Amino acid sequence: MSIAHYIKDIGRGKEGARHLSRAHAADLFGQVLDGAVTDLEVGAFCIAMRIKGETPQEMAGFLDATRARLCTIPTHGCPTVVLPSYNGARKLPVLTALLALLLARQGLAVVVHGHATEATRVSTQNVLLALGIQAQAAIVSITVGEVQFVPTALLCPGLARLLAVRQVVGLRNPAHSLVKLLNPCDGPATLVTSYTHPEYATAMTNTLTLLGATALLLRGTEGEPVADARRTPAMDALQLGSVTRVQEAQTGSLAQLPNLPAPDAAATAQWIARVMNGEIPVPEPIAQQVAHIVRLSAQKMRTTP
Repeated sequence: MSIAHYIKDIGRGKEGARHLSRAHAADLFGQVLDGAVTDLEVGAFCIAMRIKGETPQEMAGFLDATRARLCTIPTHGCPTVVLPSYNGARKLPVLTALLALLLARQGLAVVVHGHATEATRVSTQNVLLALGIQAQAAIVSITVGEVQFVPTALLCPGLARLLAVRQVVGLRNPAHSLVKLLNPCDGPATLVTSYTHPEYATAMTNTLTLLGATALLLRGTEGEPVADARRTPAMDALQLGSVTRVQEAQTGSLAQLPNLPAPDAAATAQWIARVMNGEIPVPEPIAQQVAHIVRLSAQKMRTTP
């Protein structure tokens, strides 16, 4: 098989490239995930899409192809939150694990999925490991009050391979956007996802709206789906195709900065354990985020047949 005819359409540069239909995008991405095309074609696809940018219809098609090849996590209908964790952190402690544990304490099942993309960053996987939560070795059911870290390679090996292309070409590709929109569960779940640049906020909102997803979208900490512990970001709730601003961004000068740990896995895990034990207060931005997610999840459970 070949995706050359698709590359011919998407590879004409930013002004001349043609957009793919959802069905054609699914066919193209499915061939890439299946390893049915050459490395040269994969590289051409990645660079062409990097220049052109993905439309919501194309991203929906990429997600359709991924979903068809996904090993989904059984939830048995329990209220579930999905936290995609792919960026890690370099300058600040990565507190995605704290968010996950706080949500689990609220009676939610929490799936964190991820794949290390930069060796210089501290990953959520390593923080969870320091907290005694190992990465899953196989896909198993999740229950309320549980946190699972599921490596991307378990969910879809082809997707993990495509993420790894960044280490060769040095550029992100559609897989890096796709994983932040992916629900790996076998049923409905509340997705908590983030962006780093404002233009991605618009693209992600449009795609999530097209998909009718239930999600909380915010500008996360260094790309992680957790609010900056120092200053509350704006947060948008998406449900049934509508978007609601549920949290305005904090403005003005800060009266006091939280006493955060050093940005390494061991120190971050120790600090998180102290927060969970009540020795240190939950940073207010993260507490507000937890409250929004809990409300959104409850609304979803009421509206899900």
